[in-house]
Amino acid sequence: MKPSSAFARAGAAILFALLVTLLLTLFLADKAAAEAPLPVAKMNAYIGCINRLSARAFDSRKRYFSWAARSGPTGRERIIYGTYTIYDTSDCVKNVEKANAMEPHDAALEAAASAYADAASKLEPLLKEADDYYSAEDYKDDRMAKGRALHPRLVAAWDAFATADQKLRDAVEAINDNRALEKLAAIEQSEGKKTRYYVEALMIRAKRLLRAEDMATPDLAAITAALNEYEETIKGAEQASGAGGGPKIGSIFMSNAKSYLVTAKQVMRRIRDHVPYSTGDRMMLNAGSGWMIEGSPQRLLRDYNQLVEAYNRGANI
Repeated sequence: MKPSSAFARAGAAILFALLVTLLLTLFLADKAAAEAPLPVAKMNAYIGCINRLSARAFDSRKRYFSWAARSGPTGRERIIYGTYTIYDTSDCVKNVEKANAMEPHDAALEAAASAYADAASKLEPLLKEADDYYSAEDYKDDRMAKGRALHPRLVAAWDAFATADQKLRDAVEAINDNRALEKLAAIEQSEGKKTRYYVEALMIRAKRLLRAEDMATPDLAAITAALNEYEETIKGAEQASGAGGGPKIGSIFMSNAKSYLVTAKQVMRRIRDHVPYSTGDRMMLNAGSGWMIEGSPQRLLRDYNQLVEAYNRGANI
């Protein structure tokens, strides 16, 4: 089983949008970040590109390969859907250029953003060309000659975009992780390990657990360690909630935290015990309904997203 392929890109866009909200919350909640808005402006530009373009780009690839073989279209397909176009990329290109000129500079982040904007701007006209061809059903006139010629160009453009997308996400995530750890350390120093500390620690460790289970080659030891750490944090949060007359953690937040733990354990057991998906399970996974299957990466992703949403609503503390 390869959880990373099961998570795929459909859920990644939703996940990233939620992580973005968490990232900006962390930036703006900290006084130092509020006094230095330029980093936030840079991040907004990069995040804006991803949120506007990535999901559509990956949806276009998914639609294309829902009917075309990996080797390319033949013209003999029973149904020919064509592909999707993506939104105008010029704003992304301009915003990245402006953001890259801002201080403080981060060479790796800025290079990743430039590569993303470049890949997106090259993908846009190619998808438009393909969409025009398939929408007009011109393949009926040239026996799919242009479709076959477009195929390697489309694949190369999608591959380049996927690589650039992942590098930019990784760079943004690295900043997100650092900010979260800095915030957690500041809370511990000023308040100790009390309610606020455990809420922030839960979010950090929930993401760590998600990553451990979303690996092409799952490391059971790493998954188990992340699970244990997350479960211990839940226990700490329950003990700290309302202790000494302090604030309580909301029941909805804690319910989502525990639901995520249950699903993470189910995913771990499926990996550990080599439990295969049934034919019906695979049909649901391919149809985008994998969140209904126990121990599926899609359900884990859904439960994680719900936890992030609960956190963004304030965790009632």
